[in-house]
Amino acid sequence: MTNEEFRHSFKMSVHNSLGLAVYSCGVQRCGPNHSWGPAVRDHYLIHYITSGCGSFTCAGKTYSLSAGDGFLVEPSTVVFYSADSQNPWEYCWVGFNGSDAKRLMNQTGLLSSGPVFHYDKDNRLQTLLMNICNVSGSSPSEEARMESGLLQFLAELMDLFGSHSSPRLSGFEYVQKAIKFIDYNYSGNIDINDVAASAGISRSHLYRLFMQHISMPPNEYLMRFRISKGTELLETGRLSVGEVAYSTGFSDQLYFSRVFKKYMGVPPSRYAGGGNRKTREDFQ
Repeated sequence: MTNEEFRHSFKMSVHNSLGLAVYSCGVQRCGPNHSWGPAVRDHYLIHYITSGCGSFTCAGKTYSLSAGDGFLVEPSTVVFYSADSQNPWEYCWVGFNGSDAKRLMNQTGLLSSGPVFHYDKDNRLQTLLMNICNVSGSSPSEEARMESGLLQFLAELMDLFGSHSSPRLSGFEYVQKAIKFIDYNYSGNIDINDVAASAGISRSHLYRLFMQHISMPPNEYLMRFRISKGTELLETGRLSVGEVAYSTGFSDQLYFSRVFKKYMGVPPSRYAGGGNRKTREDFQ
């Protein structure tokens, strides 16, 4: 391989995605002692070294790195990195941020294990990073493809370095899993046993966690969720009471009407017409 410097990169000037956006990506063969910093970034930046070596300094600690190593730069963290004087490194990288970035990075395990990682079994990390570079561009479709490539890269990091131990989940994360299951399946014939099974815990454990975190038993949450969805459907004026009942997981229209009146103060047949009733805001 030639020692001549080489750089191919892409940098977004405007970031349209709020959830997750690629800020930059590229590949670079550095010259001797080529460096960056000490300085901070306003986004996450992951480098993966494909050849050569260099050093990375973060939080007062310096790491000597070579092919197969990677290093993470977190937002607002002072770092310095430099290529070796005799065998300068070549690396590929991706920079990104957004409201989902920290959550996804937590799931990779890199935020808790330290700023450096190592993987040299094959070239899958390099390939995934290069895939992002190969689809880079500023059009909406190119942004979507870059984000898709970034998600695949982060998913690979999760598989390689993230924690897969279910007992480490906090109680609230079980509640979140249960709530997501309800959101996706409320219109079907599900009960609390199904909800508990989806979260991977017993019915009694699910009850304790719901009371602890949202002060409501899970069966109450499921019922309120179904009635809330029922009010939305009734307000459209396109469905009959029976159709709304079946669309929200009730097999008996009369039972739906009794439960609806209990929570909303009026029967469903009168709800869409307004009048003296609770609003959905009061209900929630």
